[in-house]
Amino acid sequence: MKLVIVGGVAGGASAAARARRLSEDAHIVLVERGRHVSFANCGLPYYIGDAIRQREKLIVTTPQRLQDRFRIDVRTETNAIEILRDEKKIKLQNQKTGEIVLESYDKLILSPGASPIRPPFPGSELPNVYTLRTLDDVDGIRGLVDSGIRDAVVIGAGFIGLEVVENLVHRGVRTHLVQLTDQVLGTMDKEMTTPIERQLQERGVQLHLGTTASQIKRSDAGKLHVTLQNGGEIATDMVLIGIGVRPENHLAVQAELEIGTRGGIVTNDVMQTSDPNIYAVGDAVEVEDFVLKSRAQIALAGPANRQGRIAADHALGRSLRYRGTQGTAIVRAFQCVAAATGATERTLLRCQLPYQKIYLHPAHHAGYYPGAQGMCMKLLFAPETGKILGAQIVGGEGVDKRIDVLAMAIQAGMTVVDLEEVELAYAPQFGSAKDPINMAGFIAAGVLRGDHPIAHWSDIMQDTNAFVVDVRDPSEFEQGHYPSAMLLPVDQLRSSLDRLPKDQPIYVYCRVGQRGYIATRILLQHGFEVCNLSGGYLTYQLVAPK
Repeated sequence: MKLVIVGGVAGGASAAARARRLSEDAHIVLVERGRHVSFANCGLPYYIGDAIRQREKLIVTTPQRLQDRFRIDVRTETNAIEILRDEKKIKLQNQKTGEIVLESYDKLILSPGASPIRPPFPGSELPNVYTLRTLDDVDGIRGLVDSGIRDAVVIGAGFIGLEVVENLVHRGVRTHLVQLTDQVLGTMDKEMTTPIERQLQERGVQLHLGTTASQIKRSDAGKLHVTLQNGGEIATDMVLIGIGVRPENHLAVQAELEIGTRGGIVTNDVMQTSDPNIYAVGDAVEVEDFVLKSRAQIALAGPANRQGRIAADHALGRSLRYRGTQGTAIVRAFQCVAAATGATERTLLRCQLPYQKIYLHPAHHAGYYPGAQGMCMKLLFAPETGKILGAQIVGGEGVDKRIDVLAMAIQAGMTVVDLEEVELAYAPQFGSAKDPINMAGFIAAGVLRGDHPIAHWSDIMQDTNAFVVDVRDPSEFEQGHYPSAMLLPVDQLRSSLDRLPKDQPIYVYCRVGQRGYIATRILLQHGFEVCNLSGGYLTYQLVAPK
């Protein structure tokens, strides 16, 4: 059997190695248009920042290694220019010689990836205006930083943008971050990005939210001048554009394979395209959203690797199936870590799916053990069944551990009740006897059972008649409180019930929600209509108007 794979890096290289492990007899051809068949593109920003100091560490494997260890026919600097489906052949062109050959195949796997979007405004192609996808890109950016540039503008505040900003600042470069929407990290809900924006500003990053570049000009002195849509202008030495990627689908379009509405190559659950002899994997494909069960375009390294394995398995007669992508991702901006998995509140609203949400603010390990760091968690679940739909966490240490547990919970179809009983490793330097995962389960299951009525700050911020009670201590109240709140500490609540109305709802809050929960239980059992404002005052600080 002859297997031709177009594109290396994550999906293609994984498919090639997997195919060889399954069959010593298969003839495997791996075609890559670049010089490097597999490199750590997720590590590129950290080479800019000198966290990764040796460029060769970015090379995952070489053509020679693939040939020696896996007996794969590797052809770098070769373009795939046309698929002849009826003949089961693909036209390849050597970039150096211009020679064109027709390569036959029994099965073909497309792993072309996705290309960075360059907006069409004037100046986007000027020297020192970069995107970041390849080793050549990172060589140019690192070269400029090594030369001592002082200023940089990053357009786009997604994963790549935030990672590049962090690393530029580490190198002493004054950095501006420009983002069209009114928040960074658009894959998360807006309130969960507030700590990231604070961290960026604390590190000296100039944020320009709600605007983007309209043109870039070069002055006679060699400086770049970025004009923003809001009328601002930034003088800089370098610009990096990281506003997203576009699926590399030209081969699939030419071959008349089915293409999705966002340009991704449509595949089934074994990664076959509309032609059963052609597979597609990685950033170029349209996948099923694991939670929403809708079609989605999600560019992540982990799914690309798994898709490559599954395509190779099916091409060689096995029947593993791809379960969909749930978008589990994590990023660090200095000391702030942000992670998400599954659906966001924004996507659930867009899809008109019912949901409930809770917020909590636990520490990553036992508070009495030195070094405990706080985190903000948001958990989304089905209001009738408690099935977990999505989660987002922002904090420092321990964020990665909890998002991975919740990602597995979503994969397993677990409910918030299951989270109550999850047994996780505990010692005071690693976690708490009631882990943040358990706490999320306790809170959400209490809501599900009706033991813990909650409300959200968005429910009351537009209601000037809402009766809001702050159950914290006076010293906390004096440091900041909701404008119309009445102070009534939880320990004085039972002796002050006559101060509270029974003819309207009462909203209580504390710092993070725990004392608010106790107050809610007290008032419920004394006949009051009461809700705890989820996540307490710390959540209010996330959602309050700036």
